[in-house]
Formats: sequence, structure tokens, C-alpha cells
Amino acid sequence: MPNLTLTYDALNEERTFSEGDTLTGTVTMCLKKDMKVKSLFVKLKADANVRWTEEIGDEAYYIPNAHRRYFKLKQFLLPENTKDTEISKGNHSYKFSINIPSGSLPSSFHGAHGRIVYRLEAKLSRSWRLDSNVKQEINFASKAISSLLMTRQVGQVDKDIGIFSKRSVHMEVFVESGVYAPGQTVAVIVKVKNTSSKDMTPKFSLNQYVTYSAQGFTKFDCYEICKLVGEVIEKKSEKTVTFALKIPPDMILSIQNCEMLSVEYDFKVYLDISFATDPEINFPLVIAPSGFMLNPGPGGMNQLYPPVAYGGPSNSDFPPPAACSQPAPHQQA
Repeated sequence: MPNLTLTYDALNEERTFSEGDTLTGTVTMCLKKDMKVKSLFVKLKADANVRWTEEIGDEAYYIPNAHRRYFKLKQFLLPENTKDTEISKGNHSYKFSINIPSGSLPSSFHGAHGRIVYRLEAKLSRSWRLDSNVKQEINFASKAISSLLMTRQVGQVDKDIGIFSKRSVHMEVFVESGVYAPGQTVAVIVKVKNTSSKDMTPKFSLNQYVTYSAQGFTKFDCYEICKLVGEVIEKKSEKTVTFALKIPPDMILSIQNCEMLSVEYDFKVYLDISFATDPEINFPLVIAPSGFMLNPGPGGMNQLYPPVAYGGPSNSDFPPPAACSQPAPHQQA
């Protein structure tokens, strides 16, 4: 049996690839004796799959599923359409180069009910023998990023406190950007004017929303990535509170360009007030690949390179998602 190995060349420290990149590498074949080979090739394919189990009634079950293949590329390392090629014993190395298509492609993803996988495979075929193959999954980071949130985000809310009182609270929130890379720090400034007779506590949470769609069914998962609590704002006082949150380095990238699953985030800033409805402000957030982020510009604003435009009870059939450093969720042939 031939020993087949597959390696590819990294383009960056994160070992990620994006639309339009060229994937290069080497297939090495170790033979203990001379051998006739029918074909040797590498292929790169990208697939999205969604699947989960829905309970209908007391005993009936239905499995919604969806699949899309974005591309499949193949490169022959030995001449194609030949009957057999004689290969001598020893080690043989074959270089390959595959151009990943341009356009809008979603980032790699592994979730509780679906996944987006980019897989590289080398396959050796021989007449009257089982094929030998070796596979590797590559990490794909999409350039398809919305440009709408690259500027400073500002929001405000007013709320009356008490039924018979005109006392109120006013909150303004400033977030330096709506686009961050894993590992970056988010600075949030909260200004509160509290004219009421109640103490209140500013709180901040970062949330992830994953939506799966298949055959008219929808599955929705929500995860609180982290939560921060500020200092108490006493009654009839004003205070400015600053939150600093480091995005987990293994945070899953936003996915906005896949019709069967999406990954979205938001910041939630709210005032915890006893025996009252909490005033809150939500800001949408995009987690973008670190390779596309520039150094902070004037005022500490994060900037991006110009983006590419882009057009009942249940049980998962996939393994549970991995946990990241701050609790969050993190193949088909």
C-alpha cells in the first residue's frame, strides 16, 4: 500500500485562505516497490450542510436538511486519461497550485446543526486496487464583509421611572466601531444622567446568534459570549462608565452570505433597575478576519480594507459545538 501525504503552504500566521487566493502545496508518495498508477490528483471543494431533527407530534420525527456545494476544483498530478503510469519505488513529490474562486464565499464554520467546510484531498487510483487518499480541512476566512458598520456607533435612550413621577434616566452609548477582529479590544463609553430616585447598574453583554434554515424550517441558537457589570449609578446623579472587552481570539467569524446558515453578533448595553423595565441599546457587530484589519486610525477607530461586495424539542445530528475562552459555541465527502 503506498504511503500518501499532503501538505499545503500557509499564507499567514492564522493559516487562513480567502476568495481569490492561490493554494499551493505538495503531495508526497512513498513506494516500497515499482507500481502502476492509474491517476493521481488533488481536489479542493467547499460545502455547506445543515441538518437537525424535529419532533412532530408524540412519536413522529422529521429531519430538515440542506446542502450546497460552492465549488469543486481538481488538478491532476499525473497525466490524465492514461491507462497506467509506471512509478519506480522510492519517494516522489508533486507540487500543486489551485486558485480559489473570487466572489462571495462564506467563512468556515462548525456548529451544533450545520457546518461550512473547505476540504483539500489527494487521491491515488490504481487498477484493481482500492484508492488511497488523504484529506485536510483548510480554514477559510471570507472577505465578504458589510461596510455599513465601520464607523463609530452611537445610540441613546430615555426612560421615565415611576408611574406618578416625571423623573427619568437618559443614557448615551458610544462604540468606536461595529467591526472587530478576534483578539481586538472593544471600548464602550456609557454616559448616564439619572434624575430618578432609584439606583441603577450599567451592564454590557456580547451575544452571538446562529440561524439555520432548511426546507422551510428554521433553527435558532443564541449564546451570551460574555457579560460585564459597571459601577452603580446612584439616584439623582450623572456618571460616565467605560467598558473594555477583548474579543476572544477564537471567536467565530460573522457569516452573512450563506442562505442556509448565518452567524451574527450584537452588543447590548442596558441599565439594571430594580422593579422597572431596563432601558437598553443594541448595536450590531461584525467579526471580521484579522488579516483585513488596519491599525487604528485617528481617534482609535478601527478601519478595514475596502470590502468585497456580496450579493418543538430537537436533537442535533452533529456533535456539540466546542466552547471558546468565554462561553460560546464555537463533513461531508
